Amino acid sequence: PSQVSDDDFIESFGHFQAVRPFLALRYHGYQFGEYNPQLGDGRGFIYGQVRGIDGELYDFGTKGSGRTPYSRTADGRLTLKGGVREIIASEALHRMGVKTSRCFSLIETGEELWRGDEPSPTRSSVMIRFSRSHIRFGTFERLHWIRRDDLTRKLLDHVLQIYYPHIWGKQNQDSIFYLELVERVATLCAQWMVAGFCHAVLNTDNMSITGESFDYGPFAFIPTYDPRFTAAYFDYAGRYSYANQPAACYWNLEKLQDPLSVIMDKDDLQSSLQKFKDFYRVAYCDMMLKRLGFTNLSEPETEDLIGTTLKLLSNIQAIGYNQFFVKLRQDFQPNWREDAHNIFANHDWEITEEQFPLLAKWREVYHQLLIRQPIAELANITKQLQQANPTIIFLRPKIEEVWEKITVDDNWQPLYDAIAQLKE
Repeated sequence: PSQVSDDDFIESFGHFQAVRPFLALRYHGYQFGEYNPQLGDGRGFIYGQVRGIDGELYDFGTKGSGRTPYSRTADGRLTLKGGVREIIASEALHRMGVKTSRCFSLIETGEELWRGDEPSPTRSSVMIRFSRSHIRFGTFERLHWIRRDDLTRKLLDHVLQIYYPHIWGKQNQDSIFYLELVERVATLCAQWMVAGFCHAVLNTDNMSITGESFDYGPFAFIPTYDPRFTAAYFDYAGRYSYANQPAACYWNLEKLQDPLSVIMDKDDLQSSLQKFKDFYRVAYCDMMLKRLGFTNLSEPETEDLIGTTLKLLSNIQAIGYNQFFVKLRQDFQPNWREDAHNIFANHDWEITEEQFPLLAKWREVYHQLLIRQPIAELANITKQLQQANPTIIFLRPKIEEVWEKITVDDNWQPLYDAIAQLKE
């Protein structure tokens, strides 16, 4: 870093002088259930690939770098606010263990943009994000639409060689790939749900072939446990509501069978897809238990604790969803094992007399689990709560607070502080 000046960095990642030619990808997709063959990378391109220290290959992709052949009527630009929001979404999810794209750089361009969904003119930016792949479900759907089954085979071989090398060359590699993709997507969706994250636009063109979370638009973290919560103002029917995300991911995987079935057995594909619910349940329980401080409970204990927790949060809206887990992390004490009344003894939630039995029930369930743990395990519970639950909650008012400092005072410190707090 000491040998790279700001000008050098801007030249490479703002003006893109390092590598040419640029590669913008064409794809199709089901958008809110309707097929759209007029899609593609409209404001970005793949800038290069790097091998990470973890051994995985990462794409460097731009966002907001200008028009491409697939921009249609759009200007190909990214608002600065959109860039800031993507940083927040990806870093928050990464902190919680979700497999996600991340932002490498965000550079303000000095241009003014006009948008219908935020005050305009607004500031412009260009982002470099890195992800495991920019190949989408919609990339395969396009080849099926134009009836290039030969290219579908070539594309799948490329995906297997580059992104699934551990199964490349195996007998039945295609079937193994789809089953693993089902597991990855089910796991990703379960992690979103436990994190209280609503993606908002789960179209097939926003689904990565590596099962990675990416492409953050009007996302939101749910303020309370409301299954009907919908993040996108234009999602009038709630197709991609918080509770509908598992069904949406399942539907997208089912639609991917159309292009894959020209080279794979349809019955095998469907058989693999039927395992989605089991994969989802395992991942959901695993991550939710960690947020509650446990890693190894019996199945009945797991169902009882998670069920009681969700019943508490769904019926007492005074308790924020992620606020509950932050409070659990901050308040947990070894003396909770001694008496259930010690659990959340100093809470400030506005709970009515009719709602109190729900909290009492949760206390009793949690207390009984603590009693069954060795005393030495309490330190591990404390550590697990700290690892699984960041202390900052990026609800929309918090994001707006961070953005206001940037747009009004050009003060980026609150964003830096928020990202630093995520790591605590």
